Amino acid sequence: MLRHIVFFSVKQGEDREAVHDGLKLLEANPHAEHVEIGTNLKQDSLGNDVDFIVYAEFSDADALASYKAHPSYQASIDRVRPLRELRIAADFLSPVEAHR
Repeated sequence: MLRHIVFFSVKQGEDREAVHDGLKLLEANPHAEHVEIGTNLKQDSLGNDVDFIVYAEFSDADALASYKAHPSYQASIDRVRPLRELRIAADFLSPVEAHR
C-alpha cells in the first residue's frame, strides 16, 4: 500500500472554503483506494502553518501515477494552486508492504 499525504496552507483566510472545495474534487478520482480531505485542527503547540491535509492510499506507484493523470487531479490543481501558499507532499509504503 502506497500512502500519499499532502499538506496545504492558504494565502488568504477568505480563500479557505475555495481551497477546501478544490481539494474535495480529488475524492472523485477513481484511482485511489481511499481519499480523505481534512482540516487541520491546529492543536499542536509547535506550529500550525498547515490548513488542510490530503490523505490517499494507492495499491502501487502506477495507481498514484494514474491518479495524477486523471482530470479531477488537474481540476483540483487549477482551483487550489492560485490560492495556496504552502504545499508539502510525502509518499511512503505502509509498513506491511515495505517489509515484503
